[in-house]
Amino acid sequence: MNKLYTGAVEAKGGRDGHVKSTDGIIDFELKKPKELGGQGGATNPEQLFAAAWGGCYLGALGSVAEPEGVDTSEATVNVQVSFNKDGKEFALSADLDVHIPNVSHDETQRLADMAHKVCPYSKATRGNIEVRVTAV
Repeated sequence: MNKLYTGAVEAKGGRDGHVKSTDGIIDFELKKPKELGGQGGATNPEQLFAAAWGGCYLGALGSVAEPEGVDTSEATVNVQVSFNKDGKEFALSADLDVHIPNVSHDETQRLADMAHKVCPYSKATRGNIEVRVTAV
């Protein structure tokens, strides 16, 4: 494998901590959400993962749609990453709701599924967490 780019972030303090990227662009507090017994008021790992996955996924959507002449420049994906309890363990799950303006529901679903097959974040989670990809 040929590394093209490496993003680096230092995390301290866990869910009630701080994250900072080596270039200083990311530099903020983490807070456990109120739903998990925290105080809320700051971002959390699930939001950060959803944001990163969403950006990467839209890149993958563009790469599969462009050869077919489909414009995805105004496409959106709403990514929900959930923190779940499964018996005594914890697990993530995700829902990706994909919208491509002026494209039929069936065509959007077909392209959304294709993008899910090639997106690096989707590949990383495949078989590890429950994921639903839906055209909306």
